[in-house]
Amino acid sequence: MEINNSFEVPLPPAEAWKVLMDIERIAPCMPGAELTGVLDKETYNGKVSVKLGPVALSFAGQVKFTEIDEAARKARVKAQGKDSKGRGGANATVDFHLVPTQTGTQVVVKTDLTLSGAVAQYGRASGLIHDVASQLIGQFASCLKSKIIAGGATNQAHAANVAAAKPISGFSLMFKALWSSLRRLFGSRS
Repeated sequence: MEINNSFEVPLPPAEAWKVLMDIERIAPCMPGAELTGVLDKETYNGKVSVKLGPVALSFAGQVKFTEIDEAARKARVKAQGKDSKGRGGANATVDFHLVPTQTGTQVVVKTDLTLSGAVAQYGRASGLIHDVASQLIGQFASCLKSKIIAGGATNQAHAANVAAAKPISGFSLMFKALWSSLRRLFGSRS
């Protein structure tokens, strides 16, 4: 399935590019994600934990930049992960590029996601997955903006890396995604 998102950061494109390409600095902003190893400047190991009530999913995998065009400020990342209990896996190709705006930079993200095994059952409600993805991108963008506005010192980011990643709160995300779906379905009546 294809998922399209975008968010803005309060930096000009050249500075925004440097921040977004500093994976060790921004990884703590991704909800439920933890950077577990750096193989080289383009390949990273990590895990993502999601808790849906009594069910906890933990994906361990690898993220690799397969294309980086600094002049055009665009990149492609391939990610793959497997659930630690063997319930399935996920593969994604993520393309992103930067667009200048009057107040900073818009980051445009396109994700092609494939789920397998029991985990793929969640893919049956693809609208819900789109909404959950939007919630995650929103939380990531808010965290990133906060770090940038607060000065986002590298020391702060590295200190955040040391802390264990908290699992994504599935109930909260699912509620927000469901609410978003209902608002789309019935239209905003405010």
